[in-house]
Amino acid sequence: MKTECISDQIKLNGKLYPCTVSLTMDLVGGKWKAVILYHLKDEAKRYHELRKEMPAVTEMTLSLQLKQLEKDGLVARKVYGKKPPIKVVYSLTDFGETFIPVLEAITSWGNQVVKEKGEFVATGE
Repeated sequence: MKTECISDQIKLNGKLYPCTVSLTMDLVGGKWKAVILYHLKDEAKRYHELRKEMPAVTEMTLSLQLKQLEKDGLVARKVYGKKPPIKVVYSLTDFGETFIPVLEAITSWGNQVVKEKGEFVATGE
């Protein structure tokens, strides 16, 4: 029997999941979470740096996804200073860093798909 199927349900942080794939997708699934983690994998970044690297994401969505990733323990938020303008920096936690091999596999697969079926397009910046 597969390890992820040895019980009827999995419990993490008070939430029940039918399998480990469901748990994983809850933590990193959706359109933006993995992209955010990808942009934080090499270095910590400020909010505006993430926005610049992901121009298609709305400010509200980025903010909500960062809060969710922080709540789930994948991203750390560090605030510098006590009064405005304060500096806020986001980085991967040790737990978030355990996802880097998965991000690298996703990136590699995506690159292969583009090479075989698509093309890289310059935006003219």
